[in-house]
Amino acid sequence: MKHIGNSLVRIPRGGARRGRGFTLIELIIVISIIAILASIAAMYYQHSILRAKESVLRNDLFILRSGIDQYTLDKQKAPQSLEDLVSAGYIKSMPKDPITNQVDWVTVNEDSMMAVDQTSPGIVDVHSGSSLTGTDGTQYSNW
Repeated sequence: MKHIGNSLVRIPRGGARRGRGFTLIELIIVISIIAILASIAAMYYQHSILRAKESVLRNDLFILRSGIDQYTLDKQKAPQSLEDLVSAGYIKSMPKDPITNQVDWVTVNEDSMMAVDQTSPGIVDVHSGSSLTGTDGTQYSNW
């Protein structure tokens, strides 16, 4: 307390001013923690997107392979192209490879016939057109 004129005035000390806001160090620490948490969340988000694409790829390959098998057994000949599956109604439309985001499936043709009553050879398997490696350590083209 200090006398100024006829009245007493309280002069704040250094500690009393500190309660009004944050120091620069406190702000830097909080921003650093937020940045670290945001980078961890972004990493998990990217990983979950990759896992979702892999799940879609596995499902698409299953559907295409089932369609090839059904076409071969029904028509007694293997399809000559994947478009044969669409035109014959075994799949509604040709799916895009979720890894490459294109319709660039790699087909495997064999000269041997899958069924005894099959009349001509054709496509027996399908793979992804990507040369990237999946989260399980194998290339997508080997799935």
